[in-house]
Amino acid sequence: MPEVPQLAQLPQLIVGLGNPGSKYENTRHNVGFLALDRLSARWQIRLAETKKFQGFFGEGMSPAGKIRLLKPTTYMNLSGQSIRAVVDWYKLPPESVMVIYDDMDLPVGRLRIRLSGSAGGQNGMKSAIARLGTQQFPRLRIGIGSAKSSEKDAVSHVLGTFAPSEKGAINEVLDLTVSAIELSLKQGVEKAMSLYNNQIVEPKS
Repeated sequence: MPEVPQLAQLPQLIVGLGNPGSKYENTRHNVGFLALDRLSARWQIRLAETKKFQGFFGEGMSPAGKIRLLKPTTYMNLSGQSIRAVVDWYKLPPESVMVIYDDMDLPVGRLRIRLSGSAGGQNGMKSAIARLGTQQFPRLRIGIGSAKSSEKDAVSHVLGTFAPSEKGAINEVLDLTVSAIELSLKQGVEKAMSLYNNQIVEPKS
């Protein structure tokens, strides 16, 4: 029989990082929000603005059992406040939090799952790590492609929208993200890493 992962190692709270408001909707930096919306729709879990959690929050059933979803509305740089509020309220271990966010070091069409690690320069993850007091929690990074060298270019890149040629690939990657997370919940994060980290969706030119 296959070994069943320990409960603490299975995600109990899935967080998508982004910035609130129509100004930031569908920007590269909000791909974590897009992934949460996709999970919410797939699992029919309604996300409602919840002041005590400083975010849009929902509880419901995934294909593997009970799950919680969170989109912090603190703005990216303070995401950890919202995550910490949910973790404290439900007394969740930090390693049961899975965070989805954008990554400029990955090309569009890729995702990468890890069990732990540094923030890699992503301010939302810096906040999450600081507030949780550990790097030992899983994360799923969605590639948004790299900007030019200057910091100004990086800001305009992450706050810009996807090019028409990239939108199909992002849509496919969001579907892969849902599948990868469902597998993480059923068989553990490591299994999802082995199946999804090497998949590539080629943007149509």
